[in-house]
Amino acid sequence: METVLAFVNTRADGSGRRELFADGDSFAAWLAEHDAFGPGETVVTDADAAVARELRDALVTVLLAHSGDEESQGEPLLRAERHLRRVGALYPLATVVTAGGVELASPQTGVPRVFGTVLAAVTTFAQTGDWGRVKACRNPPCHFGFLDRTRNGAGLYCSTGCGSQVSMRKHRRRQRRDGGAPSGE
Repeated sequence: METVLAFVNTRADGSGRRELFADGDSFAAWLAEHDAFGPGETVVTDADAAVARELRDALVTVLLAHSGDEESQGEPLLRAERHLRRVGALYPLATVVTAGGVELASPQTGVPRVFGTVLAAVTTFAQTGDWGRVKACRNPPCHFGFLDRTRNGAGLYCSTGCGSQVSMRKHRRRQRRDGGAPSGE
């Protein structure tokens, strides 16, 4: 699950986080910091960074759907799922059986291995039955991926700060709609 969250939490969000897959160099720098994706000497192009952004954005759409985000439902979700099926066909996985257990792994090298590793992590986590608990924050500028650890699986935000921002925006909208009068008067 850490692999999936590390990958999806690479977007710029308007509150200081910068785009980590902006181009080949930034994607290569990010890969060098994450051992789960293989050796750091992978050659990365701007086209690879674009593919990474598309894969990440499709996953974020699915995670937003897990959060019940209405804007990610319907056509956006269908597009994301179609994209993920195409990616799955382009970067197949292999079953690795050892005395210690069985895992899915990418048999490829280089950047294709990175994408296969993300898909293997998604598949492995989904098989635990907790895939629906991996969500994206419903605070529009954030959309940070997180594991919903609430007892009932109803978490919508990655932090209390994001939940507070959404509540404050709703409160201000109500005040404007009601003519600016403070509530309770």
